[in-house]
Amino acid sequence: MRKRGRGAFAAATAALAAGTAALLGIAGCDAVGGDSPAPKDASASARPSPKPSPTWDTSPRSLAAVGDSITRGFDACSVLSDCPEASWATGTDAGVKSLAVRLLGRTGAAERSWNYAVTGSRMADLPGQMARAVTRKPELVTVLAGANDACRVSVSAMTPVAEFRADFEEALHTLRSALPRAQVYVASVPDLMRLWSTGRANPLSKRVWSLGICPSMLADPDALDSAANGRRTQVQDRVIAYNKVLKEVCAKDRRCRFDGGAVFDYRFGEAQLSQWDWFHPSKNGQARLAEMAYRVVTAKRAAD
Repeated sequence: MRKRGRGAFAAATAALAAGTAALLGIAGCDAVGGDSPAPKDASASARPSPKPSPTWDTSPRSLAAVGDSITRGFDACSVLSDCPEASWATGTDAGVKSLAVRLLGRTGAAERSWNYAVTGSRMADLPGQMARAVTRKPELVTVLAGANDACRVSVSAMTPVAEFRADFEEALHTLRSALPRAQVYVASVPDLMRLWSTGRANPLSKRVWSLGICPSMLADPDALDSAANGRRTQVQDRVIAYNKVLKEVCAKDRRCRFDGGAVFDYRFGEAQLSQWDWFHPSKNGQARLAEMAYRVVTAKRAAD
């Protein structure tokens, strides 16, 4: 009796399956809709696909800085000397609250940030600085360089734009060859014309400028004749061209963020300039640079 019952059940099941197949054939479609094959593993199709890792991490855990005297905190603490503890990028000065401090805390900034900037450096020096920086394997590298390429003994001595581009590309290539996932924050070159305009009213600043600080822009600061104005305009145009290069080269690297011209556009006033040379940032100015960098690094989207 049990054998006959199982046979009857199997026959009924087969009849039901045949009827279902006939109905689907009349409708002209398969069990999953359209002409698509059924998934091989229904349970796998129900699982959510893994989210791709973000290209930009807004909370990097280590930082290295490359660049020139601005990143070294030159003239921020005393006349004609570096003050790295006041650096906008890696300093530990409480009044500055550097980018490293904002991202890592003061202890983290002291242990996991490194400053490879060198006063007087030009863009040609950046590949070498970058080679030293990558040995630390930082998750973020900051770049602020280019002012000294425009601040030369004469307009004719300024770094050609093509060379500036090649040197910056080489620096990024040096980074990418060693650390393909490291992030880069690139600050624009400051508005040197604005710095001249702000500092020229101070007699002390002009005496310091005469020692050789940015002569292409700051020589004869009181001269307003066509030759002097033309010279300064050429320097300003070169700075604008450098910033265009920084933006274009950075845009080709998906882990690079340019500041959108924030540093160039910032109107450094008396409080933001060194009381000794009225050209380099004071501690207040260094803090403003840190603020701008932090906004860019922690933004969900890069600036246009």
